[in-house]
Amino acid sequence: MIEPPPYPPHNDHFRTAVHGTVFGQRTEVVHRLHAGDRLILVPDPPGTDDPWVWVHAPGGDVIGHLPPDISRWLVPWMLEGGRCSAYVDRVHGDEVESWRRLVIEVKCRV
Repeated sequence: MIEPPPYPPHNDHFRTAVHGTVFGQRTEVVHRLHAGDRLILVPDPPGTDDPWVWVHAPGGDVIGHLPPDISRWLVPWMLEGGRCSAYVDRVHGDEVESWRRLVIEVKCRV
């Protein structure tokens, strides 16, 4: 039997902004989101230099990634078997800086 990883070394429940939402068609994806929408978190594969946790909309469209200070501890934890659920907390309009436009809630569990 594989041992589950311990709880994440930081918070098991937190809110954070999503970075990188302005590249490609990501802004269009953000405009389709509403508070409460479920999101998908996917870590970069093992061996990636400076890995990110990527945020996807239902259906798979890439929205952006979690900030580096969160990705640094969350990627290894997820790769060890930790799982996260994520939901849209707030979506701001284009008048708000892109790095603060989408705020999500993340819950970590073993």
